Amino acid sequence: MIKSDLNITGELKKLLNENNFKKIKGKVSSLSNEIGKQSSKSSTISFSLNGNSFNIHSQYLSEELQQISESQTIERSKYYIKRLIKSLSEIKTGKHNDLNLNRWKEYNDIITDSIWILDKRDKSGAHNGGYWGNFIPQIPNQFLRRYIKKSEWVLDPFLGSGTTLIECKRLGRNGIGVELLPKVAKLAEKNIKKEENPFDVKTEIINSDSTKLDFKSELKKRKIKSVQFLIMHPPYWDIIKFSENKKDLSNAKNLKEFLKKFGEIVDATYPVLDKGRYFAVVIGDKYSTGEWIPLGFYTMQEVLKRGYKLKSTIVKNFEETKGKMNQKELWRYRALVGGFYIFKHEYIFLFQKI
Repeated sequence: MIKSDLNITGELKKLLNENNFKKIKGKVSSLSNEIGKQSSKSSTISFSLNGNSFNIHSQYLSEELQQISESQTIERSKYYIKRLIKSLSEIKTGKHNDLNLNRWKEYNDIITDSIWILDKRDKSGAHNGGYWGNFIPQIPNQFLRRYIKKSEWVLDPFLGSGTTLIECKRLGRNGIGVELLPKVAKLAEKNIKKEENPFDVKTEIINSDSTKLDFKSELKKRKIKSVQFLIMHPPYWDIIKFSENKKDLSNAKNLKEFLKKFGEIVDATYPVLDKGRYFAVVIGDKYSTGEWIPLGFYTMQEVLKRGYKLKSTIVKNFEETKGKMNQKELWRYRALVGGFYIFKHEYIFLFQKI
């Protein structure tokens, strides 16, 4: 981060009283060059306004100044100047997030499309891909930034190795996770402890069966009234067997039993999620005896039966899984012989509590 001594808003306000178009462009160009000397496209600038400190991405600021410089009329240039002053001096947050919507262009890394093409998983900090079946950190990262404010509570009933709670620590959200298997719960605790806690948030782990857990009672014990975001990444039925435990959803005897158990967790968590707040489910389909089983859509229907409305269906790519690692040619051959297409995607369903 670079601290700037420039009075950016003050300089911009002066230009609103300038009637010489050439001088406006010259001053904006000079301001842009000065910022360029102090920063780079990847840096953040800290500036003061009315005694308060604010941060802004230098690339966003440079692009806004460039738009002013390239305007064709003095009226248009002053319109852009007023807009930039507003984005720097006023904060307009979303109902369920901390994003400053006056500077919405600054969040170009937040995905708003329904197709997510993501590169390799984030392995920075405490994140690692050692646990078979964990989801990539970019998924909770995207949702926590858009659908929950700092210091609010996130609930993950399929905690696994702790991905969601690691992201909670990074982003300043409190998190509570439930994990059925004791060994995995200990792994999650170990992973989460490795991550720094700059926002001093709380992360709680419960080693229990989410299908039978009284979530309201467990939250009350921890003096948590409710949660503001719910995220689930359940087993994709029996694609990966996580244990021999009969309570494990990956050991469900059939599709009906899998959906019944998943539905029980949706029922159990429903009372603790605040009305109007969001719930994300990450799930994929599977093959069984030569037939494509649309597990994702069956799971979606289970949620819709229980007081939620569907807000978005997201299709996320994946290029390689542990089960298919280094076997691309073999799977291509199998697909040609068997008359099917190789899984290259999974679903993320976003719901809102009615």
